[in-house]
Amino acid sequence: MAQRDQLDRETFSCPICLDLLKDPVAIPCGHSYCMSCIKGFWDGEDQRKIYSCPQCREAFTPRPVLKKNTMLAALVEQLKKTGLQAAPADHCYAGPEDVACDVCTGRKLKAFKSCLVCLASYCENHLQSHYESPTFKKHKLVEPSKKLQENICSLHGRMMEIFCCTDKKGICYLCTMEDHKGHDTVPAAAERTERQRELEVSRLNIQQRIQDREKDVKLLQQEVEAVSRSADKAVEDSEKIFTQLIRLLQKRSSDVKQQIRSQQETEVSGVKELQEKLQQEITELKRKDAELKQLSHTEDHNQFLHNYPSVSQLSEATDSSSINIRPLRYFEDVTAAVSELRDKLKDILRDKWTNISWLVSNVDVLLPQPEPKTRAGFLRYSREITLDPNTAHTNLLLSEGNRKVECMSQQQSYSSHTDRFTSCFQVLSRESLTGRCYWEVERRGAVFVAVAYKNISRAGYESLFGRNDKSWSLTCSTNSYIFWFNNINSPISGPVSSRVGVYLDHKAGILSFYSVSETITLLHRVQTTFTQPLYAGLYVFSTAELCKVK
Repeated sequence: MAQRDQLDRETFSCPICLDLLKDPVAIPCGHSYCMSCIKGFWDGEDQRKIYSCPQCREAFTPRPVLKKNTMLAALVEQLKKTGLQAAPADHCYAGPEDVACDVCTGRKLKAFKSCLVCLASYCENHLQSHYESPTFKKHKLVEPSKKLQENICSLHGRMMEIFCCTDKKGICYLCTMEDHKGHDTVPAAAERTERQRELEVSRLNIQQRIQDREKDVKLLQQEVEAVSRSADKAVEDSEKIFTQLIRLLQKRSSDVKQQIRSQQETEVSGVKELQEKLQQEITELKRKDAELKQLSHTEDHNQFLHNYPSVSQLSEATDSSSINIRPLRYFEDVTAAVSELRDKLKDILRDKWTNISWLVSNVDVLLPQPEPKTRAGFLRYSREITLDPNTAHTNLLLSEGNRKVECMSQQQSYSSHTDRFTSCFQVLSRESLTGRCYWEVERRGAVFVAVAYKNISRAGYESLFGRNDKSWSLTCSTNSYIFWFNNINSPISGPVSSRVGVYLDHKAGILSFYSVSETITLLHRVQTTFTQPLYAGLYVFSTAELCKVK
């Protein structure tokens, strides 16, 4: 019955709108359409003056006159009264990506359900028997599927209702007597029930992990907001502090300038006052000299003797003993003092900046990353490190761009510096080490490979790497290793090689030493808390070099 209704719908539907015919008209080729549909179609062909049938493409000239087919119209109205519905909309038909009804003929509708017993898919109309007939009550209906045939055994063409636990695959009854004979088999439904239980457990675990991760995401978002707030406040406070420092320096600059100008004015005023007195005295002396000259030319002896006492008397000379002609060094000492202040401030800023930079880089919200397992992994954190000549003992010669150090019998001509080691043949790196770093040392003979704080002592036994709480040292001899910290030593076993790798994760407090050859072998690992930036150190008896690694 449903198939007949479907046929009726297609018979009395307009091929253009796919709905039941409205004001049906028959064109000369015999096909029928809604009057409004065919008119609209032909309106689009007015420019060509050739009018065709949308179905058979027969062309007509001139445009046919359309008249309502009263008999067909009456039949459509009668069918409407008996309950005939309009043809399905276009979107109800199955496309290439849809599962089609296996019962529909002609243009197939989309499947509404698939049956795992029938191994067929049905549209809503053809599915009714599964709901109404007792024969189909036990059939299993699922969402439309294109994979129903995968439930059929490819060897025997039977339903695969059994699961082989040995081979982990579905099989049919006949398979249990042939290829899967003697295997551990169970009904597919039973295996499904067991796997379903595992699935539910897995889902519970996944849901729990989702909840945990959502909490973690929320916590991380809170951390992001907290970090941002803290960073914003630190930037704001730092700007205020640096602004205060700048203003203080500007104030001191202004004070020095004002004092210099004031002293300049005082000194220049005094000099000018003395200069004026001397100028007045010069004028007076010139006048007196002119009088004496005139008197000297007087021929009258009595007149000469009468005037001489008054003319010859000189005024008291101006004291010029305060005049001290010296090299032009009046305010140069002030410049030297300001330069000294500048140098001290630069030293303070350099030292404090290293600490500030370390504190900034030491901010870490996330957990430390795991230590690499391979040399390639370590090389991702390789650092180009150079040695600081200002720290090198005078018996150490630096070369190769300050990467190589050699112990010499004669002293080198280094300038005096407070950072220089004076008791031990040691040298520190120029670069401070924070974050994650890796470097390698190629050695010849015995060498101490170390890291140290910058404030390690520079003289005496306590300056030796590993003999204090400010340095960590691996003593590498020709056939053994010894680790030193705070004057406590620990013998280390491991393959002896000429190259030692050092890995530092400053934030995590991890310091590791490795023997590097064709393989990389851990010699010793330190887990601690570093409170300052570290510097790479070498104590050399012969030669050592910081390697360029790639």
